[in-house]
Amino acid sequence: MVSAWGMAQLHTIAEKQYPAMYENQTRQLPSPSATPEKITLSAKELVDININTMMSDPVLRNADWGFVVYDPKTKKIVSSYNENSAFIPASTTKLLTTETALSMLGEKFRWTTQLEFSGEVDDAGNLNGNLYVIGSGDPFIGTGKAGSSTYSTISKDFMYALQERGIKKINGNIIVQTAIFKENKLAVLPANVVWMEHHNYYLPVGTTLSINPANERVIAKKFNPFEEKTKRYFYISPYIKKMVYAEQFDGGSLTTKIADAPYSLANNLRTTLVKNGIPVSGKVESRITDKEPELRHYITAYKSPALADLVYDINHRSDNALSEALLRTSGFYKNGDQTLESGKNTVTSHLAEVGFDMNGLSYSDGSGLSRNNMVTPISQVKYLTSIMDQKYYQTYFDSLPIAGQTGTLKRSFLTIGNGQVFAKTGTLNKVKTLAGYIKTNTGRTLAFSLLINNYAGSVDQVKNRMERILEPALEL
Repeated sequence: MVSAWGMAQLHTIAEKQYPAMYENQTRQLPSPSATPEKITLSAKELVDININTMMSDPVLRNADWGFVVYDPKTKKIVSSYNENSAFIPASTTKLLTTETALSMLGEKFRWTTQLEFSGEVDDAGNLNGNLYVIGSGDPFIGTGKAGSSTYSTISKDFMYALQERGIKKINGNIIVQTAIFKENKLAVLPANVVWMEHHNYYLPVGTTLSINPANERVIAKKFNPFEEKTKRYFYISPYIKKMVYAEQFDGGSLTTKIADAPYSLANNLRTTLVKNGIPVSGKVESRITDKEPELRHYITAYKSPALADLVYDINHRSDNALSEALLRTSGFYKNGDQTLESGKNTVTSHLAEVGFDMNGLSYSDGSGLSRNNMVTPISQVKYLTSIMDQKYYQTYFDSLPIAGQTGTLKRSFLTIGNGQVFAKTGTLNKVKTLAGYIKTNTGRTLAFSLLINNYAGSVDQVKNRMERILEPALEL
């Protein structure tokens, strides 16, 4: 059915505005006495006509914009305009950042921060040794976001665990380190960094630079190299590109920027202990490398929310800081290097591996704040289509705001389209974007991308045009 608005628009469209499919069409004009012919347009025709109408709209007339609706089942374009042109995507960039992390780490991935001690505890409750805070690069720790705990809460939990152990005084330092915990069962270790097995996690000890290949041993599938009594070093061989181990480490010193150790947590823990009557004689000390770690005993651990929960929070609230942190974490777990360049290389390599259309792509950050980011609408919808075959698709889909109901779409599509558009929004100065999925009135799930740059008017005005562009697509 043609909506009242749609019919009104049909009477105002000049013939030259119709898509090519309508040009050169002729209809035999009825005689004045004949009954007017009833014209029924298909949903696709209404979408195409609507696009033509928007070309002359004052808000979009001089704008750079592209739009495409794509059918994941047929792998064909339903309707489009400038779909192969590259535009600034703003925060729809987060679609790439969060999907890469889900693909690489898994939706159940959790960061672990473990509390341990060395030395002995005497009968009076004095720990004659050090406390260890072993982190794994949790980018959300201390933020209180997405269900993660604040430093204060974690510190109190650690203090209670110490009290349960009967520890009343610490004659030593609080030492901070970084590790990767095996419980996440990652397929490989980060490249470029050599790790030493220490019970149930790895400790960084150096880089693979100039490492001696004569010491390498390939890990057999049925062989368990993780023996507590045997000191072994694990890394991705720079020669055969596989995970190997060696009993002897001859490589270079640690030069890569590994994930940040939880230094702020350790300082907060020391303050909490002292305030609650548990003196700490030493200081907070960070150890990046530790080739000869002392024997330590487990006390307790803090685990982050699952990655699925964190991705939900990033996409629903469009959190720029957490998105950038996740980008760098992805780079660390892939390359052993927690830098922006490492993160960007990790994402772009992943996109190339999954067949992303790289034409027009410029990926400059993880959040979409940079105006150097560029992407085409067609690459976005094909990408969104490919994700539908992944095991984490439902988690990814659920992370997208729902039109008129949740997240950054809560105040959009309050009438038509309410609850039918599931998409990531994007906003910069004179940039407004939206990309995701549509649940149509006919029961289809379609992917779409609508990227608008350099529009005229206010944000509310361009949002109104975006809703009007998508409205007839709901009938497809």
